Amino acid sequence: MRLIIMLSLVSLISIFSLNAQTTKSTNPYGDDDDTDVNIGSDIFTDFNEDVESNQVYEDERFYRYGRFFSFNVGMGMTRFTGNRGAAYENDDPTFHMSFNYFANFQLSFTLGIEYSKHTMIVDTFVNGYDSTIVGAIEVQMMRPFFGLRYYLDTSNLGTAITYANPYLTGRFEYWYQTNKFRELSPPEKQKGGGVGFAVGFGLEFPVIIRKGYINLEWLFHTANLFDKNTSDYQQITDSTRIPSGGQSLYGYEDLTGYIWSLVLSYNFTW
Repeated sequence: MRLIIMLSLVSLISIFSLNAQTTKSTNPYGDDDDTDVNIGSDIFTDFNEDVESNQVYEDERFYRYGRFFSFNVGMGMTRFTGNRGAAYENDDPTFHMSFNYFANFQLSFTLGIEYSKHTMIVDTFVNGYDSTIVGAIEVQMMRPFFGLRYYLDTSNLGTAITYANPYLTGRFEYWYQTNKFRELSPPEKQKGGGVGFAVGFGLEFPVIIRKGYINLEWLFHTANLFDKNTSDYQQITDSTRIPSGGQSLYGYEDLTGYIWSLVLSYNFTW
């Protein structure tokens, strides 16, 4: 009898020990292989390590396959809208020169200058010149600029779009304007400047991968030109102010208007 009791007690103790070990091994809060809750484990540290690894991988890809700098020269056209667009005849081409620095695959910074030439014909008497006819006014526009480009991610798009390297661009400009009155005696000259901004988009077609690209860029500009609100070229309506034999055929209340440009350039890249 005593032997049976002893065996029963040993069996019960064994069963309780086995249950305790099983519970410990399956307990989500136990000291087991779940390292996320162990002392010394930090899910934020693990996340940061993943981000840093991805960044290192992207940097390595950029250093191996990316572009670092480009020098761009090209020509195009500059056009005006509104009264200035009606007054100006455009003497193409527009000349473009710029320098690009690539921060990564999608972002680059650009610094450059553009120059365009235009002509305004005033063949009648106007407010600012009511005793003589001005004739042709040669207008020169030079604008240094600083801007950035954001290249769109086209990895999931078609081959043609990926090949074109589309990008969005914006830039800050300063417009230097010179008006030359060559037909006046003596000749006159007006100079002034104005701040401007531009937004647009462009395409880059590779000629030699990572060495040469053909770039096509369209921009919409707004600029606060110094003669924007001038009334010098406004039509004379008072007949007593018109010289004998003269007549006022037309005029411009001001020279307001927006600007757009299209430039084709070649990019020397390294």
